[in-house]
Amino acid sequence: MHLEYKRTFAYVKRMARTKTISDTALLDLLLATVQVHGPAGLSFAKAAAASGLAAATLVQRFGNRDGMLEAILLRAWDLLDEATETAMAEAGPGATGAVDVLLRLTHEQASDQSFGDGLLLLREDFSNPVLRARGARWGTRLAEALGNRLSPDAAHAVRLGWQMASLWQGTLLWWGFSREGSPRERVKQVLLEWCDGQQRGDRSTC
Repeated sequence: MHLEYKRTFAYVKRMARTKTISDTALLDLLLATVQVHGPAGLSFAKAAAASGLAAATLVQRFGNRDGMLEAILLRAWDLLDEATETAMAEAGPGATGAVDVLLRLTHEQASDQSFGDGLLLLREDFSNPVLRARGARWGTRLAEALGNRLSPDAAHAVRLGWQMASLWQGTLLWWGFSREGSPRERVKQVLLEWCDGQQRGDRSTC
């Protein structure tokens, strides 16, 4: 479990014993629970134990287990959207800024558990059309922001943005096998090499 979710878990669990938890706070807590037990391990019993709310109360909020899991993963997309917009706002222009956006979205370190948990969450996203559409929108927004930093030509910018986003995700996937250096070190190396190749080929403003 990431440190920020450990803190959220402890805070919301204390709050659950004194008053009703807001939907957002509850979803943050349950997201931490999913990261511990995995999507398949989520149940109303585990959610009730983690939150201090009765299982019947959770059923009233979410309807069924699938509805609860979907709400939790939609909250995860909310958090990623927020992090992405922040990265875009804080990163500079040009290729250096595009690389910086993706570095800000890459964890410095990733344990075996956290990396595997992330893949399990992606499996749920792929199988649920609502979550799959959310991921597609995020990808389009990210590719657009990257491309606008790479080329003044709109059509070319779209292609470059998707290439860079795909290279980033592919690098993280292969890092999961090799574990050479940190994820951020590997991403930075690969993306800078790609930008250098684009520049030498005179194909963009990288």
